Amino acid sequence: MPQPNPSPRGTGAAVQPGQGGDTRQYLTFSVGSEMFAVGILNVKEIIEYGNLTEIPMMPNFIRGVINLRGAVVPVIDLGARFSGRISAVQRRTCIVIVEVQQDDEKLDIGIMVDAVSEVLEIPGADIEPAPSFGAHIRADFIAGMGKVAGKFVIILNIQRVLSVDEMTVLTQIGQGKHEAPHGA
Repeated sequence: MPQPNPSPRGTGAAVQPGQGGDTRQYLTFSVGSEMFAVGILNVKEIIEYGNLTEIPMMPNFIRGVINLRGAVVPVIDLGARFSGRISAVQRRTCIVIVEVQQDDEKLDIGIMVDAVSEVLEIPGADIEPAPSFGAHIRADFIAGMGKVAGKFVIILNIQRVLSVDEMTVLTQIGQGKHEAPHGA
């Protein structure tokens, strides 16, 4: 498996589509039948799938937590996050540890993917804006569409996909902790 460069991490800001010759590196991976990419600056490491501790009463896209060198790291099933259907664990399933910015804090979150492909350089000129319709995932999850070898790779806005605030709200709803309107 390719090991990402352990250089300083970015914040996962949205890609600026179609701008000049600014070439960036992306880790590509598959989830279901789709190919996705995340900026390599957000990737800390890639680990084998396993040793997950399930947490009761969580939404189906939160597979559990792992102990990563003494730190508790939540693992998100991207297939379930995008489609609501839990992904089956396969031979090449792995966990990509990414770093996201939450307020003034950097958090490590694991994303479960079907298979890691490779690290690619995609020039800014080969990145199209996110489509407003027709994608199999929410439009706000897409930072852009990278053209690689005549095919499109969905470049994820990892900050939106792994929005801790949104996942907290979804978890509370899943646990039935949302407030009922008064007088109802």
